This record gives sequence, structure tokens and C-alpha cells, in this order.
Amino acid sequence: MRDIKKLFKRTDTKMKIDRLLTVILIISIVISISMLLYVIIMPKEGERFTVFYLLGPGGMAADFPSDLKLGEQGEVIIGIENREHANVSYHLKVKLDREILVEKSVDLVHNEIWESLFIFRATRLGEDQKLLFLLYKEGVPEVHRSLHLWVDVRARKNKF
Repeated sequence: MRDIKKLFKRTDTKMKIDRLLTVILIISIVISISMLLYVIIMPKEGERFTVFYLLGPGGMAADFPSDLKLGEQGEVIIGIENREHANVSYHLKVKLDREILVEKSVDLVHNEIWESLFIFRATRLGEDQKLLFLLYKEGVPEVHRSLHLWVDVRARKNKF
């Protein structure tokens, strides 16, 4: 009779352990499902960055004005895309060598794209003149992004 009681006691203890393990398993499953739902439902905030680019006159990353005659115009499209997940005020500065050609402020909301045709005139002879495009974020003195083109300006040939 005592052996039977011991058998039942062991079984009773095993049942308690089984119940405890079952409860732990159920809690783990509920937590896992909750975490999965959180990851699926909550919006993901991606990387924060600014896209700053130049395009040739045809709207492609080609045919940049690199060889001009004195007095001739060159054209590029300047583009800024705000991927900062916030409204951003940018300041654009365009320089040819050390001379500032243009300064402009551009305010963009998140995911907004700004493009503008920039026309410049070759006024000085010389090779490897650096056409520099500097982009600043409002309130930050350091350049945020920069791009450049090398431009050669040659004399016009006289026609007789």
C-alpha cells in the first residue's frame, strides 16, 4: 500500500511539473506572438539621410558641361531629396573656383524632392576650374554634402 502511495505522490509531483512547464510554454508563446505583432504593426523609421545630386541637361547623370568656350553657357540640374524623417532647411552654395555664383535656401519636408536647372556662364579662361556645389543644413556651419565638376574654358576660335 505504501508503494502505491509513493507512486501516486511521484505522479502528483510530475503532474505539477508538467503543469508548470505547460504554463511557461503558453506564456512564452503569448510573448513571442506579442513581439511579432509589435514588429509587424509598428512603423519602421529607416536611415536618415539627404540625397544630393547633379544631372546633365537631359536629366541623366551624363553630358555634364566640362568643355566650354569663353562666354558659353553650361547647364546642370541640381537635386536635393530629404530622407531625414523631418522638415529640413537647406542652404545651397555654388562656387566656381573661389567665386560664389549662387546662394539659395531650400525648405523640404520628409521625402520631398527639389530639382532646379542651374545655368552658368564661362567667364574666365582656364583648365580644371572647379564648379563646386555645397549643401548645408540650417544651423550647422559644416558642409553637409558637396559635389563638384571640373570645367575647362577655352578661347573662341575666330571665323574669317
